[in-house]
Amino acid sequence: MRSDLAALEAFLAVADNRSFRAAGQVLGVTSSAVSQAVHKLEERLGVQLFARTTRSVALTEAGEHLRAGLRPAFAQMRETVDSLGELKGRPAGLLRLNVSSVAEAIFSEGVLAAFLARHPGIRLDVAVDDTGTDIVKEGFDAGIQLGEVIAQDMVAVNVTREERQIVVASPRYLAAHGVPRRPRDLHKHACIGWRVYSRPAPYRWEFTSNGREIEVAIEARVDTNEMAVMVRLALDGVGIAAGLERTWAPHLASGKLVSVLDEYCPPFSGFFLYYPRRTRVPAKLRALIDFLKERRN
Repeated sequence: MRSDLAALEAFLAVADNRSFRAAGQVLGVTSSAVSQAVHKLEERLGVQLFARTTRSVALTEAGEHLRAGLRPAFAQMRETVDSLGELKGRPAGLLRLNVSSVAEAIFSEGVLAAFLARHPGIRLDVAVDDTGTDIVKEGFDAGIQLGEVIAQDMVAVNVTREERQIVVASPRYLAAHGVPRRPRDLHKHACIGWRVYSRPAPYRWEFTSNGREIEVAIEARVDTNEMAVMVRLALDGVGIAAGLERTWAPHLASGKLVSVLDEYCPPFSGFFLYYPRRTRVPAKLRALIDFLKERRN
């Protein structure tokens, strides 16, 4: 039974990481040991679980079926084992978080270091992901995202102060191309767009005018899924960019960037930690919720 569990754990690690080497690093064993465990499991089950090439590892239909069944079972076992720490009066165990690349900014200023120092029994697995992952199916304890995109059947807890998305450009760009006065003026400008490449369309820029929400589908001069690239291009005067105010704050303070269309960019409620409804919230997750709310206040 123990070897069966180890083989199934190895299978899940490969399925999650799409790599025997990465799975070995997660489990603390060699990639050959993981490969051997998975091979023996396939022999025992009589089905191929992975389609392997020299460059990639992909789940077969049988592998997808096994993963779907095992993920909630292993999550429940992990939660049960972790709950033993609660009997000793402290949160403990592995806390898996799925965080959007935009929301990841809430972990700046030593937030995670402070949380881990307060709760030495907790380990973190933080996946930065913009693909709309099903956190229940993928075995995450919680996610952090904008409230508007969280499914209604989830419990959502506001864990940040108000945020604000603003539009910025370099003084050099504005001197050469003029200052947009209304959101629709952006169609006349070179814009730097952010997009998730697993989705068919780039992100639409959102504004508010007289209490009415406006979306502008810009035709970007450059599209990217990396905020650092957007910042660099805006500083270099390539075009106009949009993003969270905290992202641009150092460059606004230095004068390297200036904000435009401010009257169309009111604050919003910020980011939410969300998790599936359940009868009991694990102590490790409750500890994070309380910590982030304390930081917010």
